[in-house]
Amino acid sequence: MAAPLWMSSVLRITLRGPILVLAGGRQLSHLTRPAATCWALNPTATPTTTPTATPFPVQQVRHGSFFNKLTADELWRGVMAETGAGARKGRGKRTKRKVKKDLNRGQRFGEGRGGFLWPGLNSPVMQSGTAQRISQRDAVLQEEASVWAPPDPGPKGETYEDFDSRVIEVKNVFNMTAKEGRKRVVSCLVAVGNGNGAAGFAVGKAADRTTALRKAKNRAIHYLYFIERYNTHTIYHDISSTFKRTTLRMKKQNRGYGLRCHRAIITMCKLIGIEDMYTKVSGSTNLLNITRALFQGLANQETHSKLAEKKQLHVVEFQGERGPLPLLVASPTGGARPNPEPQDEIPDTKLDWGEVRAAQGMKRSAWANVKRTVW
Repeated sequence: MAAPLWMSSVLRITLRGPILVLAGGRQLSHLTRPAATCWALNPTATPTTTPTATPFPVQQVRHGSFFNKLTADELWRGVMAETGAGARKGRGKRTKRKVKKDLNRGQRFGEGRGGFLWPGLNSPVMQSGTAQRISQRDAVLQEEASVWAPPDPGPKGETYEDFDSRVIEVKNVFNMTAKEGRKRVVSCLVAVGNGNGAAGFAVGKAADRTTALRKAKNRAIHYLYFIERYNTHTIYHDISSTFKRTTLRMKKQNRGYGLRCHRAIITMCKLIGIEDMYTKVSGSTNLLNITRALFQGLANQETHSKLAEKKQLHVVEFQGERGPLPLLVASPTGGARPNPEPQDEIPDTKLDWGEVRAAQGMKRSAWANVKRTVW
């Protein structure tokens, strides 16, 4: 009696992977049982004989659970509690109602930050007669793939292929109405630009996110700013711009410095075409206030030609690689005035107290006077 029980336990343990049909009609896995054991289980076979193996059809079945047995509609019906004793009795009418969402909406297989190319999903399986393997896009192609679609054509057929769009903020806002009660609306802040000085932004509101993004994108193209750039890479001078409780201090930088700013400012500077700039945000970090302060400050900057016409003097610039030699950058159209600028004129320069303290060596670390325990 012990031998059949032991044999059944062996079969229960070893029935994994490909199955072999051995002599005598017994089934055993060749992955978990060596040949000596097979000879021991089949006394009629000799140790030198090799058992004839015939493939046994095995169907792969994934592990079944509550989540993959039910359909999506059945799962959503359980989440939203559309049926039940409370719904039949009319209870819970004024509670927050859950809305069914399409979780696959807007999802593209294989697309992500890594930029991988999966044959059969986001790339062709065969190309030029050869089978493609899993690869990765380079930085240029990944940047082109992540670009949002340009705004829709205008009413007269004008197109905006040179403009790119970026989403700055997406949030839900609520409005209390007399008939519908607490009404939810999606608000989107979108910026557009061509990377050559023309950029704009707008806010779009709609009941769903897709409509709000499209409205904001198409509205932003009608409110464009033209931003002057010095040598097509930075601003003309340091700018301090304030909108409500948000203050931006932008500083002109040399080529190769990069963008060291707030993440929203970096996105909008790439749309404008500014490559080198430092910006410090003080006060409120509301994204709409930051956007308005940025465009307000960049649109009101004073170029070298405007400064030369205003002062009726030549405008020169001193660079570190040129030493004490000045570089003429702008001249007035009618020529410079004969009398120079008065020496007693006090320039209207707004200084930041933190920068003054740092320049004079008065700024100390916040941890300077902290008493540390010595063990």
